[in-house]
Amino acid sequence: MEMKESLLNNIEYPSDLKKLKVEQLPQVCEELRAFIIDELSHNPGHFASSLGTVEITVALHYVFDMPSDNIVWDVGHQAYGHKILTGRRKVFSTNRKFGGISGFPNPKESDYDSFIAGHASNSISASLGMAVASKLEHKDNHTVAIIGDGAMTGGLAFEGLNNASICDNNLLIILNDNHMAIDPAVGGVSDYLLKLTSSPRYNRIREGLYNRAVNAGIIGDDKKGKFTRLTNSVKSLLSSQQNMFEGLNIRYFGPSDGHNVVELVSLLEDLKRIKGPKLLHLITKKGKGFKPAEEAATEWHAPGKFDVETGEKIKVIQTDQPPLFQDVFGHTLLELARENDKIVGVTPAMPTGCSMTFMMHEMPNRTFDVGIAEGHAVTFSAGLAKAGMMPFCNIYSSFMQRGYDNVIHDVAIQNLNMVICLDRAGLVGADGATHHGAFDIAAFRVVPNLTIASPINESQLRKLMYTAQLPDKGPFMIRYPRGKGEQKDWHCPLEEMPVGKGEMLTDGDGVAVLTVGPIGNTVAKAICELQEEGIHAAHYNMIFVKPLDEDLLREVGKKFRRIITVEDGVKNGGMGSAVTEFFNDNDTPIIVKRLGLPDKFVEHGTPEELYKLCGLDKDSIKQEIKNQYNKI
Repeated sequence: MEMKESLLNNIEYPSDLKKLKVEQLPQVCEELRAFIIDELSHNPGHFASSLGTVEITVALHYVFDMPSDNIVWDVGHQAYGHKILTGRRKVFSTNRKFGGISGFPNPKESDYDSFIAGHASNSISASLGMAVASKLEHKDNHTVAIIGDGAMTGGLAFEGLNNASICDNNLLIILNDNHMAIDPAVGGVSDYLLKLTSSPRYNRIREGLYNRAVNAGIIGDDKKGKFTRLTNSVKSLLSSQQNMFEGLNIRYFGPSDGHNVVELVSLLEDLKRIKGPKLLHLITKKGKGFKPAEEAATEWHAPGKFDVETGEKIKVIQTDQPPLFQDVFGHTLLELARENDKIVGVTPAMPTGCSMTFMMHEMPNRTFDVGIAEGHAVTFSAGLAKAGMMPFCNIYSSFMQRGYDNVIHDVAIQNLNMVICLDRAGLVGADGATHHGAFDIAAFRVVPNLTIASPINESQLRKLMYTAQLPDKGPFMIRYPRGKGEQKDWHCPLEEMPVGKGEMLTDGDGVAVLTVGPIGNTVAKAICELQEEGIHAAHYNMIFVKPLDEDLLREVGKKFRRIITVEDGVKNGGMGSAVTEFFNDNDTPIIVKRLGLPDKFVEHGTPEELYKLCGLDKDSIKQEIKNQYNKI
């Protein structure tokens, strides 16, 4: 059998793609999909999402002219094909690696990346801004938003849609409908999209009627909005169905097959010529082209290394290892819920990622996946708490940034009894700046009524969860990292911990080190090694950032004149700042050296590489302790 000449190997940029005949595009899609599968089999990343957008990606770059035209991806893990076709195929092996290309679109990396896209639901708002700017500057370029993987469940997407319906713009929104986020998409919008239909014949007739009406002078172009509302009403009457998008005066096309690249090219060429905001609804299969991923998209969202031929995941077998912090949370939540029937679980589209699935399987009526809607997750939990329930609202630290106002306005002001668990606190690794849990301590320690704690190990996580759900504790925030901790024997008895009390782990002289969270384990190892060199630093585990253990700090202030604080959040405004403020307010003459994340966005890489980069690895901490001892 004669082998076809590779087309992908000759494509460096979209200009090369445009040289091909449209009939050759299916082969490009086949090769692009095979390239993604092969690369990610040994260099793990977000897998199933980009497989589902191959045809969309090829068609977009065949029809539109980036970077003059703007294409905004939402969410960014759909965009691997885009990166490969825009000058990064030869360096794609560095994807998500330290010093390599990012796993998400980033304008600093390429002019072809129009907007950053690590968090979901921002594409419509951002691309609408670009489309309106083009109008104001009389540019003739195009703007496209590709929203998918459950991102249409986010509130920001609807705010963008609402504004797009009244602004003068030519925005094209492509809805990549695969009925998935990471876990299956939930909610009425998801169900609605599955049922939504539209006749291509109707759209052709409609456009023809409009053009004839304009040419005949029956209506002017300034009356197009009224014409849209009229034809939308007629369509709803004929089909007995109100189209949500056309109800907002946004032209709707579809649903269409998102895997027919030739048809997509034709559709996009037609849509380029239609003025005003419009939405193309495409049905795709997450994991398309790799059967195991098609059959289990959640497991193959980011599967790690795998065998391309067999589909078998390649895992490093590690026996007798500590569990993931998320699994400790999930098992403990279920344990608590069995004893306290007021406990409910809430998560924004991350039941698997935060391990709330354990409770979800046993108590489905007491667990709620609210979709990619972090602000709603907080306020929904606040409503549950106000009505007497005890919600555990679990949100990734970086995603909680989108619920900041909700925590202040809906939870803290009312001093509601609820638990907010921040998973993925600290540096998370290969997902990079958009996902590092860097800002939660600094952001939330200024909020009244809020208790903030971070366990050093799995046992403390369990005890803090138990403590937080006891009566009259108010809003209680617990932050913990991604990955494994230090304890193999973690299933300890559930006991109440005194709120706002830390502990001395190691006594010493000269210098005291104050830590919060699991980074205290790194410090403990550094102090242990320094003892062999004759340096005996004291180590205190603060546990609580708010309220601080003031009795412990007074004790430290009497004994030491040099203190080092260590945390895995931003240094500015963090736990170290709180300690410094306490000593200043109490006229205690102490020098505080703060170690934490720098005042810049940390790139992607392994956690070990990044903690070393930030001076938070064991050797860097040892050196800083030595530096402080030399100044005594």
